[in-house]
Amino acid sequence: MSRRKLSLSALTVLELTPPQMVECAAQAGYDFVGLRLVPATDTEVRHEIIGATPLRRETLAALKDTGIGVLDAEILRLKPDTKVADYEPMLETAAALGARYVLVAGNDPDEARTAERLAALCDLAKPYGLSPSLEPMPWTDAKDIVQGARIVKAAGRANTGLIVDPIHFDRAGSSTETLRELPCEWFGYVQFCDAPAERPADLDTLLYQARAERMIPGEGGIDLAGILRALPDGLPLSIEVPMNEWAKTANAVTRAKRLREATLAVLQETYAEH
Repeated sequence: MSRRKLSLSALTVLELTPPQMVECAAQAGYDFVGLRLVPATDTEVRHEIIGATPLRRETLAALKDTGIGVLDAEILRLKPDTKVADYEPMLETAAALGARYVLVAGNDPDEARTAERLAALCDLAKPYGLSPSLEPMPWTDAKDIVQGARIVKAAGRANTGLIVDPIHFDRAGSSTETLRELPCEWFGYVQFCDAPAERPADLDTLLYQARAERMIPGEGGIDLAGILRALPDGLPLSIEVPMNEWAKTANAVTRAKRLREATLAVLQETYAEH
């Protein structure tokens, strides 16, 4: 088995600035980093990185010094009032940093409009060499892989696809059989994490686990091997494991190294059995 490319997701080390994330990824042995250019929530820290800012220059310098690549940039939400053209500065910065993918969330109950907006976003992103990819999450309006697949198919653009995140995939009750039936070209990378086998009974717990207390790959109850085997071989893995309690006692590099080792162990076990 050829070695998988691994990326350190921004959410795993969200206490760091973008250039610090790049340095952390390099020190912990990753190939790529994921950068959050737009906050996911109103309470999250906002970095002044979009446009010709000092922070963007500092991040570019860190990328050049370390040789780390940018796998994906986050996060664009498609809402009822979204004006897709407003996202061009983010796309321009993502491209300048060398990103390949842009993570998209569907936050519009009108599925047809979501597909139209995703298509428009893909058209806007195409000259930048970017693929806006939809990540289904059970608390958004693109809840699961089945719905995500409908939206991607309706968008009808070559530079889009789906992002599978094991915790969202599991919590939505999605099936690996469904994954196997989808076009291989819809998947550019996959996120990676673990979580308790028991699914949360309420939205608050669901959100808290996903945003603050996931588990080290291989230490939870999600069928990671099943998900990996249902997806195309060799996809880069974006390791997205926010663990707020652990972060109180272990620094970002220590956590990133441990997560990388755990992920490699899961990969070895998954494909040794196959």
